[in-house]
Amino acid sequence: MKPVVIVGAGPAGISAARTLLDHGVTPCLIDESLRGGGQIYRRQPLGFQRTARQIYGFEASKAQAVHRTMDELAPLIDYRPQTLVWNAEDGRLDMLNNGRAESVEYARIIVATGATDRILPVPGWTLPGVYSLGAAQIALKYQGCAIGERVAFCGSGPLLYLVAYQYAKAGAKVVAVLDSAPFSAQCRALPALLGQPLTLAKGMYYRAWLSAHGIPVHQGATLQNIEGEQRVSGIRWGEHRLECDAVAFAHALRSETQLADLLGCEFAWNSLNRAWLPQRDNAGRSSVNGVYLAGDGAGIMGADAAQMAGERAALAVLEDSGATIDSRRSAVLEQQLVRIQRFRHGLETAFPFPEQWAAQAPDALMVCRCEEVSAGEIRAVVDEGHWELNRVKAHCRVGMGRCQGRMCGLAAAEIVAERSGRAIEHVGRLRGQAPIKPLPFGVEVQP
Repeated sequence: MKPVVIVGAGPAGISAARTLLDHGVTPCLIDESLRGGGQIYRRQPLGFQRTARQIYGFEASKAQAVHRTMDELAPLIDYRPQTLVWNAEDGRLDMLNNGRAESVEYARIIVATGATDRILPVPGWTLPGVYSLGAAQIALKYQGCAIGERVAFCGSGPLLYLVAYQYAKAGAKVVAVLDSAPFSAQCRALPALLGQPLTLAKGMYYRAWLSAHGIPVHQGATLQNIEGEQRVSGIRWGEHRLECDAVAFAHALRSETQLADLLGCEFAWNSLNRAWLPQRDNAGRSSVNGVYLAGDGAGIMGADAAQMAGERAALAVLEDSGATIDSRRSAVLEQQLVRIQRFRHGLETAFPFPEQWAAQAPDALMVCRCEEVSAGEIRAVVDEGHWELNRVKAHCRVGMGRCQGRMCGLAAAEIVAERSGRAIEHVGRLRGQAPIKPLPFGVEVQP
């Protein structure tokens, strides 16, 4: 009998697995990481000694609860850690587990693939010592180390302040925080943000703590250049220069939607996330029968919402399978998700997308580092009359490299839209391609 498969063991995937098991359904839970928890609740390796409070701060109790649930589930379900899902077709997932190719067929599937950083390149971003905010957080949480001795944090979004705070709290030297969002934008967002007062209070605490401990926080400051020869030596913004040996930067998060694309889900433009997202109903059902979406992989809403969405998607799976579910619980979850969505609108007001980025990107800027495609080369293709993103890709190879456009695709779209004079939603989106993530040579195929 084909199982219900869940891809991703973050808050959404774990919540979905718990709900299914509680209703007598044993799911198959597939995750890339060694230990479940996702990015926000990423667990340190066995043998590391930092406490939950040291790693997760205010979220320690939530992290521990998620980890306990995962530990309870692991022996009771078909749990497959360290397993990358790299393709989906004909009701089957192709996977890589410790260098060995595997596949699994599914009856229904819950996609809970999470999110990653939204990168807007700047000159020097390919230097050693430059990390995304998420990568810097992984180094601290999972490896117990900082990315440098003097670290600058740049970009925008709530994660910017959280990671800077986590680094400083752990004893790392944070030389500055550059937030491209002006303070006035965050003031305008306050009415909407007050809908989640505890979350707002945490964000304000991180900001205040940094300033109270002598860490310069520059509002409305856009990172213009990362300097260095063999590695990072400093950053520039406006008329200012600051020495540092590492940089962590990103502009909020982007959903990981490639698997949903390969599964055939319909996409629609989402202005709040400034991205194309797979369509779903309030319960998490996608446009494809038997495919369900939950968590940040279907739209950025945070860990609390991901847990709720994972439970709601699992209830939808059960309902569609003919099981009896608690309709009142389903309604409560949907109402809670609507409230969090209002808060998300406030966050987008507080941390607006830097729409001037594409116009200011110099022609020499490397946008696609895999294929070494510059902003000028993308503009040249647009000037030839090609403005649909996949046509631009075919002519200059932007997004054809190892990451399949996961890192450069959104930046390339911004440049194409600005150069062609079109709104960003009118230049299309890069179609998902297998493998979703890079595969090594010499993969052992299971007979």
